[in-house]
Amino acid sequence: MIVITGSIATGKSSVCAILKEHGYEIVDADKISHEMLDLHAGYIGEVFGKKYIKNGKVDRKKLGKLIFNNIDKKRELEDFLHPKIKDEIYKQVEYFKKYRRRFVVDIPLYYETKSYDAKIVALVYTPKELQIKRLLLRDNCSKEEALKKINTQIDIEKKKKLSDYIIDNSKDINHLKDEVKKFINKIGDGNADLKI
Repeated sequence: MIVITGSIATGKSSVCAILKEHGYEIVDADKISHEMLDLHAGYIGEVFGKKYIKNGKVDRKKLGKLIFNNIDKKRELEDFLHPKIKDEIYKQVEYFKKYRRRFVVDIPLYYETKSYDAKIVALVYTPKELQIKRLLLRDNCSKEEALKKINTQIDIEKKKKLSDYIIDNSKDINHLKDEVKKFINKIGDGNADLKI
């Protein structure tokens, strides 16, 4: 399978949106994790506290604050959720393979989780300074908060060395569209007929 990864505020969502325009299906790990959270809201409320549940759904912002500042709680949540997310990802992958659809798997924390087998890992790359700038704008947070979020993930330069393909997102949207087109030319027909 072909995995698209990146780091916070590097533009992975933009890349996936462009791929969608080109007819690719997206298996979205983030979307699946949100669905799994809500599906297991009862368990989350029991384990982490009812204050993290709002109208029968998980208050992700509130829960996010807790796990960002508590490594044990973070691990506990991941140990519970990751196997469920992984099962659903592979279920969707099998479906798209069966019907010979072109698809990519969007896994933001591919290198952090180390749980998936990919034929190709494409990294959406933005230099760290630009990543910080974009995060400040996107989340309207302080530089300290932005760095805290960025530093919970493996450094973007390290990810760059580990990846099979780099989609550069350091310029404007037109440049990014060209980068995605180059990537599509490389992968050919997706998972059935890989050129690289």
